Amino acid sequence: MSNVYLRRKIDQYLVDWKNSDDHLPLVVKGARQIGKTESILKFGKENYESLIYVNFVEEPYYKTIVENGYSVQNIVKNITRIDTSKVFTPHKTLVFFDELQEFPDISTCLKFFKIDGNYDVICSGSLLGIQYQQITSNSVGYKTDYEMSSMDFEEFLWAKGYDEGIRNDLLVNMIECTPYSLSLFNTFNDLFLDYCILGGLPRVVREYIVNNNFSNTLQIQRSLISNYKEDIQKYALSLDKKRILNVFDSIPVQLAKDNKKFQFSKVQHGGRFKDYWGCVEWLNDAGIINLCYCLNYPELPLRGNYNPDSFKLYFFDTGILVALLDDESQLDLRSNKNLGVYKGALYENMVAEALVKQGLNLYYYKKENSTLKEDFFLRTKESLVPLEVKASNGTAKSLRTLIESENYPDVKFGIKLAKANVGVNDSIYTFPYFCAFLLKEYLQNL
Repeated sequence: MSNVYLRRKIDQYLVDWKNSDDHLPLVVKGARQIGKTESILKFGKENYESLIYVNFVEEPYYKTIVENGYSVQNIVKNITRIDTSKVFTPHKTLVFFDELQEFPDISTCLKFFKIDGNYDVICSGSLLGIQYQQITSNSVGYKTDYEMSSMDFEEFLWAKGYDEGIRNDLLVNMIECTPYSLSLFNTFNDLFLDYCILGGLPRVVREYIVNNNFSNTLQIQRSLISNYKEDIQKYALSLDKKRILNVFDSIPVQLAKDNKKFQFSKVQHGGRFKDYWGCVEWLNDAGIINLCYCLNYPELPLRGNYNPDSFKLYFFDTGILVALLDDESQLDLRSNKNLGVYKGALYENMVAEALVKQGLNLYYYKKENSTLKEDFFLRTKESLVPLEVKASNGTAKSLRTLIESENYPDVKFGIKLAKANVGVNDSIYTFPYFCAFLLKEYLQNL
């Protein structure tokens, strides 16, 4: 099973990085267990004569390689002293420093590797525990960052055997507002259901692909969650680890509410913002959660137009939320294919995840003392675009209000995601859930 490699979007990025003139050392960031190491190792083996792999967790003795300073000559000398089989061939060698969070000091050498110019360098590590300010200050101007995430729906489709053309095939119907054929609609609804249950963590998806069923996938998901919690215990050095774990465990409960705004009083009786905000920041920096801020008012611009004290929290991978569901909800989801459990929390989480993986920020709106609310907001160059996620293909009352009311001039049309085919009605464009990963490109093509 371990021999099956799942194609990732970083694969082409790495090739383009290598082929670009005068490229800088690369730092690949992201939560743990998303496939960073596997992808970089595959790239290194296929594109370089020599691959120097240093893992600061598995081989902590390599932390001594900077004891004589950060020059390339000293580092090469110290690495080869530890392992004489490592060969540094100028212009044909990739040096891969992994688990950067265990030894952020190594980032100081990136400047010297760039100036030296004989070896390509990639650093990688989970955001858990990375003192990223320190890494940036140590290598300012001498690195390129790449943010990696778990597999998106397109990568999942690749794993299922679809090629790159499927993206355009799906997008064309959205742009032309043409319904999908019934067979395609049903096929991709089923694929998307499988993807939502599994999430995008490669270990889980690989198990599903190899066996062509869900055997052992929930056990793997729960094992990975245990690993995340262990990392909180290990890396959250200056914060109350128990409070971080309490926030983590509270997310499914809070998403199950009608009002999904995250409330610290629900984490602990009497819990206050100042006591818990640092925990939210830590989980966000670790890449474990996605923050969705409440807009002050539905108008452009989005940046700066939100309340930093009012937000919803989603997991970065919907598979984690699925694995944390109670037994009754698990049964309902898996036997009845009911993604509407937890009052639509799964729908919202998977859309939030899809938007973030397209490089978009998350915003929502809830009007005080009113039923007016909206799940997410996107934008074009000139318009604010409300996005409603429906557990069924019902009416979108708030969406219609935002479009029709003179109070919201920046809103000219809206998007509804539902278990429904492509269509348009009174400036509301409806798309099936499986189109969520295409929304950014769709808006760019309008």
